[in-house]
Amino acid sequence: MESLIAKAKSIQEEALTAIEESKDLSALLEVRNKYLSKKGLVSSLMSELKTVDASARGEVGATLNMTRSTVLKAFEAKETLLHEEEIERKLESERVDITLPGRSLSVGSINPFYLIRDEICDIFASLGFHIVEGDDIESERYNFELLNMPHDHPARDMQDTFYLTNGLLLRTQTSAAQAHTLEEDLSKGPLRIVSPGKCYRRDDDDMTHSHQFGQVEGLVVGKGVSMADLKGTLALFVRKMFGEKRKIRLRSSYFPFTEPSVEVDVSCAKCGGKGCSMCKGTGWIEILGAGEVHPNVLKMGGYNPKEVSGFAFGVGIERVAMLRYGIDDIRRFYQNDARFLAGFHKED
Repeated sequence: MESLIAKAKSIQEEALTAIEESKDLSALLEVRNKYLSKKGLVSSLMSELKTVDASARGEVGATLNMTRSTVLKAFEAKETLLHEEEIERKLESERVDITLPGRSLSVGSINPFYLIRDEICDIFASLGFHIVEGDDIESERYNFELLNMPHDHPARDMQDTFYLTNGLLLRTQTSAAQAHTLEEDLSKGPLRIVSPGKCYRRDDDDMTHSHQFGQVEGLVVGKGVSMADLKGTLALFVRKMFGEKRKIRLRSSYFPFTEPSVEVDVSCAKCGGKGCSMCKGTGWIEILGAGEVHPNVLKMGGYNPKEVSGFAFGVGIERVAMLRYGIDDIRRFYQNDARFLAGFHKED
């Protein structure tokens, strides 16, 4: 009995000394494994208890339990101390100097495509036009047929697009939204709308062409609407968009959904109409197509062309942005280059 108690005291003193001398948690873990694990020295004392006389086992067992409790408390106290010291060292080594300037977050810029789109819509909204946004995916009926382009019409070849299944396609023009509006307007009364959005056509990607591009198309329907109204509306739009000194001219053209049809040019801002490299010496730059709404389009939309008339126009968003900001390549709008976008900010 006395030899086991003495052994327990010796192991206790040895364990307490080892715990006290542990300089870090790694060293303390080795002490724990040596003395307090299932096969450690303290635990092994309990296995020797069976060699003690039955009359003395209670006293010896109490001594062994006290030894284990003492060593365990010392271990836990040391572990807590070493944890706190490690936290202090980390706080000291990882200290943040709050007097240093913080990291600033850069503010993004709006793509000029959306700046111009919103400005065009704002101009026409101020003239009483309603904004109507259609879907990028359309049916042939609304994209072609209701716009006076039946199945075998040659103008479809000029608007070859990306075809999906079940007669669906990616729209080639936002005029499809106009066809929807004409059909859904049950009152068949005066109508003024503009339709902004993306369009898609199979085309080569180069400095001036892209397989996707933006358009804002306008439509006015009512009694007595004439080409004079179209010219006055577009002249006002051009002055608001490009400056009060800009003029427009109309040239005969062809579009299947308007008759008569015109190309609309704006006087060159660089040379003032005198002729330069930008306008290729003509003094004019083409910006959009327009015309009187074709009677067939009015009929298919449920209107009586003998009672009402109208005009329509379509302007390319990138085209206007390139002229406004002097952008030399249409692909820049879609490259997501922060250096390019940084030069554009929305005006308050």
